[in-house]
Amino acid sequence: MNNKDSDNSHDLFAVRKAKLDKLREDGIDPFRQNWDQTHTSSSVKVLYKPEVEEQEQVEVSIAGRITNLNVMGKAMFAKILDRDGKIQIYAKRDELGEEKYFKLRKHDIGDIIGVSGPVFVTQTGEITVRVLDYAIVSKSLRPLPDKWAGLTDNEKVYRNRHLDLIVNEESRERFKKRSAIISCIRRYLEAQDFMEVETSTLHHIAGGAAARPFVTHFNALDCDFYLRIALELHLKRLLVGGFDRIFEIGRVFRNEGLSRRHNPEFTMLEVYQAYSDFRGMMTLIHGMIQTICKDVLGTTTIANSEGVDIELGGEWREVSYKDLIMEVTKDVDWFSRSKDEKLVATQELGISVNPELEDYEITNNVFEKLVEPTLIQPTFVTHIPKELCPLAKLNEKDPGVLDVFELCINGQEIAPAYSEQNDPFIQKEMFEAQLGEETQDMDMEFLTAMEQGMPPAGGMGVGIDRLIILLTGAANIRDTILFPALRPEKRKEIDPEEKSDG
Repeated sequence: MNNKDSDNSHDLFAVRKAKLDKLREDGIDPFRQNWDQTHTSSSVKVLYKPEVEEQEQVEVSIAGRITNLNVMGKAMFAKILDRDGKIQIYAKRDELGEEKYFKLRKHDIGDIIGVSGPVFVTQTGEITVRVLDYAIVSKSLRPLPDKWAGLTDNEKVYRNRHLDLIVNEESRERFKKRSAIISCIRRYLEAQDFMEVETSTLHHIAGGAAARPFVTHFNALDCDFYLRIALELHLKRLLVGGFDRIFEIGRVFRNEGLSRRHNPEFTMLEVYQAYSDFRGMMTLIHGMIQTICKDVLGTTTIANSEGVDIELGGEWREVSYKDLIMEVTKDVDWFSRSKDEKLVATQELGISVNPELEDYEITNNVFEKLVEPTLIQPTFVTHIPKELCPLAKLNEKDPGVLDVFELCINGQEIAPAYSEQNDPFIQKEMFEAQLGEETQDMDMEFLTAMEQGMPPAGGMGVGIDRLIILLTGAANIRDTILFPALRPEKRKEIDPEEKSDG
């Protein structure tokens, strides 16, 4: 903000503060008033009956933030914004009374008011509430962003989400849709006899995924703990305990990079079903996403941020990881090639790969850079190499791969799922192979629980934020998270003139 903008903001604050002082002098303290809201903007519009005369229309009581004001002498129109959207109000001096009318017309855009009166329709066909009574219930001391320019700087949007939700209808609708999608997921899983559980956020071992954790110190126990990087290991212990169908929707924390697809704090759904496998999870995720399409979106065809249509209805493609690699490299013998041969091939394919990587990591670089971005339509990528996941069952016919799938849509992984490993001896070996010399980081409590007997099971994780990106057409994960991670903003000293005396 330049000095001129800062001066203007200060001047407007002073003007609005003077209005607040005048209201209080008149015996009206907006911060000590409430309003009995009986209807919202959307329910008023449904309530209106065009065949009924105005004097017979139901009287409503609504409340919201003033977003537009148009004064025309003895009458005025305004629009107020509530949780459902905007609705127009109309006030006449002769109907409201001179004192209240002139107070109403002096309000600022951003003030929050309550209004009551009958519903009618204007000559332009807009459903409107005629103001017979009103009260101010909160005074806006700072102006809203310009109604035409809005908030155009992304960092300001993310740092001032409250303003974004006021001025940006698209953003408001996206977060309402996020809430509806999560509610739909819960209903769908509960209808399948799954039970929702909550497990701890603080772990003494950062297990269940390969990720860098956030570290904190637990004062009462005088030891370091980690914010969880996955939900998996605690949920599997519940399988051992006899909860056969469980799910958790929870926050997960990974101390890693920021990008348009990654935020260090994100929301995961994890689902586990005893006596199932990765194919049972295929059926579950297929049904869940199509139910969301039906109940929330009203369509199975969505468009991504580039305008490409994605069809989520019908059957979804299934293809093995190996087949996709051989297809993109045009080499049916890829998996029998030496590491050096693969490094030469990646150069010919036009991708840069660190020569220090393991053989399977080189192949996975090919998948992530050349295959995954092309999987726009829903695709189950099955049987990935065993080195990529230490928690899934080995395939009986080919022990070099796992009985898993990765559901890829719009060029990114949406949901991995496994036939869960329930042999404690194999599980320990796979942990040791993953951890190398860091075996002190092995979750022995989980392994001990497995030794009590863990039933065969299918398990799946769904990145909720990525799913919301997909289903709402958002271009950035930050557009789906109300308050994404940002570097702290330097706080200025509060001007004494701006301090409230209330």
